[in-house]
Amino acid sequence: MDSMTFSTTKNTNFKCRYTQAPATKPAKMKDTILEHYHRHFDGHPILVVAPGRINIIGEHTDYNEGFVLPAAIDKCLHFALANSGEEQSTICAAGYGETVRFSANTPQNELPVWARYIHAIFAELTERGHTPRGIQGVFGGDIPIGAGLSSSAALCCGFVFGIAALQQLDFSRVEMAHIGQAAEHRTGLNCGLMDQYAVLFGKKDQVLYLDCRSLQYRYAPLRYPGHSWVLINSNVKHQLAAAPGYNDRRESCEKVVAAVRQNGVAAHSLRDVRAEALEAVRKKITTVEYQRAAYVLEENARVVQMVEALKNGNIQTAGNLLFQSHEGLRHQYEVTIPELDLLVKLARKDPAILGARQIGGGFGGCTLNLVKKEEVAACMARILLAYREETGIAAEFFPVKIEDGVHLAAPS
Repeated sequence: MDSMTFSTTKNTNFKCRYTQAPATKPAKMKDTILEHYHRHFDGHPILVVAPGRINIIGEHTDYNEGFVLPAAIDKCLHFALANSGEEQSTICAAGYGETVRFSANTPQNELPVWARYIHAIFAELTERGHTPRGIQGVFGGDIPIGAGLSSSAALCCGFVFGIAALQQLDFSRVEMAHIGQAAEHRTGLNCGLMDQYAVLFGKKDQVLYLDCRSLQYRYAPLRYPGHSWVLINSNVKHQLAAAPGYNDRRESCEKVVAAVRQNGVAAHSLRDVRAEALEAVRKKITTVEYQRAAYVLEENARVVQMVEALKNGNIQTAGNLLFQSHEGLRHQYEVTIPELDLLVKLARKDPAILGARQIGGGFGGCTLNLVKKEEVAACMARILLAYREETGIAAEFFPVKIEDGVHLAAPS
């Protein structure tokens, strides 16, 4: 058995055997946010829905100009927004029970973390030559925070979409994606564009096969009859913008590209680096840098293989690719944690699961599992029970549906 160190002590004295995350109906969530709005503000707001996302495969390939395969999901943020009629903005975060009033001159570090993203959007719009007016509103939803489902991208893209609609800013969705990305950069996370594209361009029952260099994409159906995509939330939260690990890995990739260029190969990113070119600079870079770059090259190839597996209905190949991706994230890119490794290990042993891997940037969050549909409940009971016995943590699961990207919602 692999050695693992967990963040909590083992505790087997419990009664609850497993937990399915409670589902919140979109109409109910929308009504809750609207009700919250009318308790705090006057007028008639617009309603914006911004989904979270999963990424079937292609982790940490986006900022290396590679391929990714994300999809928008039925876990969403709902916004009720209106112009405030003044320079200052007042935003209520229903899930946090916090209300923040700020202007462009408010120091970002004086704001709670969620408000820094919104403040960054105003700063980015101003730098791009726009003069955004104040906004009042409420947001909330059911995307688990710190679970690797891009709640921050949903927040940024949903808010950009809303302010554009309210203030007649003629942004394309591509521009909104870049504004959302820039806002995340301003908060300290040097992310790629995958999350923003998934949130903005998601399409019901389809995955987005995205080339992160050209930003061209096409849709592919995500259907394996008799099987479900199920998320298990480890309930170990991550916060990528606050962790040095994410940006450190991006820097490692850039150092490898620089070494390859010095060796005479024309390379703009790891997308341009072949295995033989990486091998040729192996002695010029650190072992860690080599392993991280090798992972990116292999993961990029796995995305292409997964697209073919989806096209051909080859579910066994799809499952194997998920397991391979996780092993790369664990041993080469080193962004997994023992709790997520345990969930994938348990998935490997369960006959109802064809494949599983950590999703998101790492250091906590969820695993994505491809599960036989009729065995989801029993399978999850087994895995969550074993997980809690080993870690003392009560995880939760939820099957996911693939939904549309950011959109306006009609009032009830």
